[in-house]
Amino acid sequence: MEQESGKGKGGKKKRKGLARLFGVLSMAVLAALVLVCVPLTVPRVFGYQIYSVISGSMEPAIPVGSLVYVRPEAPETVEETEVIAFYASADSAAVITHRVTENRVTMGEFITKGDANRTEDMNPVPYTHFIGKVACSIPMAGKAAELLTSSDGKFLAGGAILGALLLQALAAFLGRRQD
Repeated sequence: MEQESGKGKGGKKKRKGLARLFGVLSMAVLAALVLVCVPLTVPRVFGYQIYSVISGSMEPAIPVGSLVYVRPEAPETVEETEVIAFYASADSAAVITHRVTENRVTMGEFITKGDANRTEDMNPVPYTHFIGKVACSIPMAGKAAELLTSSDGKFLAGGAILGALLLQALAAFLGRRQD
């Protein structure tokens, strides 16, 4: 009779098993959220700027949807063939990532070209527009970054945290419950 009502030893084992499962799920959700956020936060601590690639001008080397990590550097040290990030113009927030074909140190400007473009960029890039050198890129990570930094992404991240907290509370409740 005790077994049927769920109040016997089998019921306690089932509750403890569920408590463990909910606790593990809670930790897994939080760990996944942290792992997704690490590439977007930790590099900034070390001085890197992070940008999402939205055009195909650097394909195939840097595909659309990539995340690029840009390291500040003295423009004079940039060499031909290195990829740099720069502002499209003095009054623009648009960032372009192209390869240097020539660094005109005496004139304080770069000649750049996108790998997928047939010709060099029309206008030289003044050192004042230079952000830094691309240290690395991660294909497709830019799309994840855009999602996480959007309103929907923040809502999803908040929901994941809330869900993990609820799972943890349920695990604690089931783990402490005594019949």
